[in-house]
Amino acid sequence: MTSQRNCTPNSRKLTPYEESALVQYILDLDLRGFPPQLQAVQEMADLLLSEQGESPTGKNWTTNFITRCTEIKAKFSRKYDYKRAKCEDPKIIQEWFSLVRNTVAKYGILEQDIYNFDEAGFAMGVIATAKVVTSSEAKSRLKTIQPGNREWVSIIQGVNSYRWALPPFIIFKAQNHLSAWYKDSGLPDNWVITLSENGWTSNSIGYKWIQHFDQHTSS
Repeated sequence: MTSQRNCTPNSRKLTPYEESALVQYILDLDLRGFPPQLQAVQEMADLLLSEQGESPTGKNWTTNFITRCTEIKAKFSRKYDYKRAKCEDPKIIQEWFSLVRNTVAKYGILEQDIYNFDEAGFAMGVIATAKVVTSSEAKSRLKTIQPGNREWVSIIQGVNSYRWALPPFIIFKAQNHLSAWYKDSGLPDNWVITLSENGWTSNSIGYKWIQHFDQHTSS
């Protein structure tokens, strides 16, 4: 029997399911204010292919991918101060609080058992005007939030409703730990640093974070 991947045209590389998942991830990053550049989209696709033992995408793959997927498009962005961005869009903020309130009421969750956690990506480096991939429904000129320099680092952070925080769980884009991260850095012993090829989370890193969460909340 021919696999779904073997039925996929060479110009596509990814299966329809993989392309759909990649589009949803791009839209999620765009919603957070961190639309990926074209190179990052290609790196995401190559990561999916490498996990299946497949060859990487070609030079024109990203352009063809965006052309095929009507939910996304490429456009130029401009840097936008983070302090301004986080104060906007009250509709999204209100919807989030409504969802939390309804969930707590539905399941009878106690206040001390409520945690807010999220994975935040930080593109460390000055953001100049760049072509990024964003939702095709966006009408105005895109504003990319400016968090720092361009090296990508992710942090998984959790905070309890009683106002205490879990130790940060930091993901660097690297292959080896550097002694400078630990020696005379003043980094607390309970902070966790882990590595990935691209600075993003993965299933195995997510599992490590669950163990990290359990370690600091089981008591």
